[in-house]
Amino acid sequence: MSSFIIEGGRKLSGEIEPQGAKNEALQILCAVLLSPEKITINNLPDIVDINILIDLLSDLGVKIQKLSTNRYTFRSDEINLDYLTSDEFKTKSTRIRGSIMIVGPLLARFGKGYIPKPGGDKIGRRRLDTHFIGFEKLGAKFTYDSKESFYRVTTEGLQGTYMLLDEASVTGTANIVMTAVMAEGTTTIYNAACEPYLQQLCEMLNSMGAKITGIGSNLLNIEGVDYLSGCEHTVLPDMIEIGSFIGLAAMTQSEITIKNVKYDKLGIIPNVFKKLGIKLERRGDDIFVPSQESYEIENFIDGSILTISDAPWPGFTPDLLSIILVVATQAKGSVLIHQKMFESRLFFTDKLIDMGAQIILCDPHRASVIGLDRKSPLRATRMTSPDIRAGVSLLIAALSAEGISTIDNINQIDRGYQNIDVRLKKLGAKIKRID
Repeated sequence: MSSFIIEGGRKLSGEIEPQGAKNEALQILCAVLLSPEKITINNLPDIVDINILIDLLSDLGVKIQKLSTNRYTFRSDEINLDYLTSDEFKTKSTRIRGSIMIVGPLLARFGKGYIPKPGGDKIGRRRLDTHFIGFEKLGAKFTYDSKESFYRVTTEGLQGTYMLLDEASVTGTANIVMTAVMAEGTTTIYNAACEPYLQQLCEMLNSMGAKITGIGSNLLNIEGVDYLSGCEHTVLPDMIEIGSFIGLAAMTQSEITIKNVKYDKLGIIPNVFKKLGIKLERRGDDIFVPSQESYEIENFIDGSILTISDAPWPGFTPDLLSIILVVATQAKGSVLIHQKMFESRLFFTDKLIDMGAQIILCDPHRASVIGLDRKSPLRATRMTSPDIRAGVSLLIAALSAEGISTIDNINQIDRGYQNIDVRLKKLGAKIKRID
C-alpha cells in the first residue's frame, strides 16, 4: 500500500493546470461503443479509473491507439460480446463504478448489455434503479442474478418514449441518453441531469449524428437515428481539481494561478469559495488566487450561519464539499456543511479533528465547522484516505499542517488525480511517495 509523506506549513507558488475531467471522461469513453468508426478523444486524464476503463474497452475488442499521454483513438468495429459473460470481465468491471455506463451503448447498438454490480468509492448507497428503469421504458428486458450480483439487459428493439426520472442521476441520464440516441422514434427525458459533463456527452453524440435538443436543461428530447459516425472530442478540465487547487491556495496562504479552467463551465463553484472569504479573480481563462493571511466566512443576509450544501447541477457539486469543509477549518467564522446526496462522505472529519480542527459531526449528512482563523494551525498526523475526494482534502490539510504527516492508501487519490504529487512539487510542496 503506497503512502505520501508530507512536510506541511510551507507556502506554495506558481502555475498549475487541471487535468481532464474524470467524470466526463468515463461517459465519453463508454460512448465510443456506439460507432464502428474512429473516435479521437483529447485531454483524457492519466488516472487509475480511466486506465481501467480503457483496458476494459480493449478487452471488449475496441481497437485503441495511444497518440500521447492524454490523447487516444478508438474504433469499435469488432466487439466481442462473449467477453461480457466471462469471469475476467466480471472481475475487472467491478473495480470502477463508471463501468455501468457501457450497458447503454451496448444495448443501443447490439441489443444486449451485461454488467456486474459496479464498485467505486464507498461513500454510501448509490442505487442503479434510474438506469434500469430507463432501459425498461425504452423497451428493454431487465434481469438481475442476485447470486452472482450480475445485471442483464436485452431488447428486440428499442422504442422512444417519455420518461420522468425519479432522480437527476448523472450516470443514469448519460446511460439512458446513450441508449435513446439509437431507439426508434422520439425520447423525452424530464428531470434529466444537466451537468457540464453531460452537456459535453450530448454535444459529442450530436457531432456523431445524434439528434439531441434541450442540452443544458433538465428536459432532453432525443430523436433516434440508425447510425452514428466517428468524431473528435476534447474533455473539459476537471472542476473538482480546480476547486481543490483554490482550497489548497487558501489553506497554505499561497499565490497560485490555475490555468485554462474553462471558467464559464464552473457554475457557482467560484462564488461558493468566495463565500468562505477566499479572494480569487478571473484572468482570461485562468483563475488567480492571491496569498491571503486570513479569510472570513460570510453570514447570510439575516445574520444566520452560512450553510453550504450539495445539489444536482446547477447546484454545488458534492465532490467539492469535503474540500470546502477542510478550507473552513482555518477560516474566521463558522459554517454548516450539509452533504445531502451521500451519507458516508463526512466520516473523514475524524481525521481532521485529530489534527486539531473544530468540527462537530451532527449526523452522517451534516458537520458544523468552527473556523480557527489560523490561531491554532492543524497538527501533523498519520491518516488513511477513505475515498478520492476525502483523500485530497486530507492532502490539503497535511500541506497546511505544521510538521510531517503520512497519508496511507493513496491509491484512492491516484484513482482521480493525475500525478498529484509531481504537480504539487512544482509549486514547492514537500511531498514524497513511498511504496
